[in-house]
Amino acid sequence: MKLNQLRIVVDERERKSGIPDLLRSVGINIEMKTLPIGDYIVAPETVVERKSIHDLISSVFDGRLFDQCNRLKEHFQFPIILMEGNVDEINEITENPLIFYGAISSVALDFKIPVIATPSADHTAKLLISMCSRKDIPQGPFLKKIKKSNDIQRQQLVALSSLPGVGEKLAIRMLEKFGSPLTVFNASTTELAKVEGLGQEKAKKIKKMLEVTSAHLKKSNQKTLHESE
Repeated sequence: MKLNQLRIVVDERERKSGIPDLLRSVGINIEMKTLPIGDYIVAPETVVERKSIHDLISSVFDGRLFDQCNRLKEHFQFPIILMEGNVDEINEITENPLIFYGAISSVALDFKIPVIATPSADHTAKLLISMCSRKDIPQGPFLKKIKKSNDIQRQQLVALSSLPGVGEKLAIRMLEKFGSPLTVFNASTTELAKVEGLGQEKAKKIKKMLEVTSAHLKKSNQKTLHESE
């Protein structure tokens, strides 16, 4: 199939990435839309969520990643997470890479969503082209009617499931004991350890993750904090 016969639907927020321009430069037909899920629809059932290394790590720690995975799986048969950037930066950005890789493992094994790494926008564009040029892609409309999730209980479970060592069953037990995610986050290590199946070690890991100062904190803010101490 010729490149000028290929079509990719691109989320409006991806304009600044430079990828839409790279795709156009080789003749791909680009359709810019505001997508409620994903960043690139390369086939009727294949959607790609592109994340920079920094954004992917942020989405792990603030609970967005698993919520996005739920919605991707709910509406598309073949969702893909694309991780763009230098993976060596992971050790610099987060103090505990194992928590990050634990979340990525959950995406691949629990959600059955492949995670593909690319080093730059140029390589991302090449990957997208290869995906939409497959001969075996299913037929059908690219765009679907997708509403934003307003299921608060599901969102609460997703937020708690992003904590280290916590799956959905433990998240449910936490809510049964504490009532809300905020109360869970504010609970002491001793209180968390009393949740059935959690224990002291997991409780310590959770509190450490919640309390360690993020590498995303701007230096100017850190300076202000130190001056006020």
